[in-house]
Amino acid sequence: MPITHVCTSKKRAVLMGICLVSITYGALVCNVLAIQIKYDDYKIRLRPLAFICIILWRSLEISTRITILVFFGSVFKHYALAVGAANLLVFFFLPWVQFWQSGAQLPDHVEKNFSQVGTISVLCFITLLYAAINVFCWSAVQLNLSDRDLISKSQSWNYLVGYYVFRGLENSVLLVLWYLFKIDFYEYFCMPMLVVQLIVTYCLAIAFMLFFYQYFHPCRRLFTHNISDFLQCVCCKSNSSHLQPPHEPGIRHSIV
Repeated sequence: MPITHVCTSKKRAVLMGICLVSITYGALVCNVLAIQIKYDDYKIRLRPLAFICIILWRSLEISTRITILVFFGSVFKHYALAVGAANLLVFFFLPWVQFWQSGAQLPDHVEKNFSQVGTISVLCFITLLYAAINVFCWSAVQLNLSDRDLISKSQSWNYLVGYYVFRGLENSVLLVLWYLFKIDFYEYFCMPMLVVQLIVTYCLAIAFMLFFYQYFHPCRRLFTHNISDFLQCVCCKSNSSHLQPPHEPGIRHSIV
């Protein structure tokens, strides 16, 4: 019986590893495609260090998020479903709220043969996919339902910071609740160390994300402000008026 249990555990670990690799690969592809879509006027070329940085960022972020949800769900099954559903609804309706606030009209280019109902159905499917991605990790693109490409071409640092602040607080709350109400099975592990490891791992994912945007993003010179400028603006608001966008002649004609 113990041998069978060990074999089953190994099979589950292998399947979980394969799923994590496939999800990370999908996130990597989405990141690259998002950059190419946003900057389709330029020739994009990612360096090997950029790929490594994205892989570390996405793998740590997704694995930590899934682990926290699994641990929380092992104690609060129904509440875990409620947390996932709430996240899904928030990110599903967020693009629509922004669309209604803008007062724009629905794009008519989705498909020439589509009626307005068909266009709305397609947009709902796209926003549902967008919301499902945001439940587990930061999506590579931001939706703009009033734009003909359905994708926002601007780099919004406010949304990026807001997402990771909200996600970090949510993960911390779920971990604390799981630690306080954990079942006896977890007594075999060093629980405080496990909680610290998960928090540190998520912070490392954010650190790799910041490194990517600061040093390895192929179009970082097109940003009005980079990561260091944004952090300086947040930490030293008194100096925010002195921040000037980087000016390099001819940089919009050569992106490497």
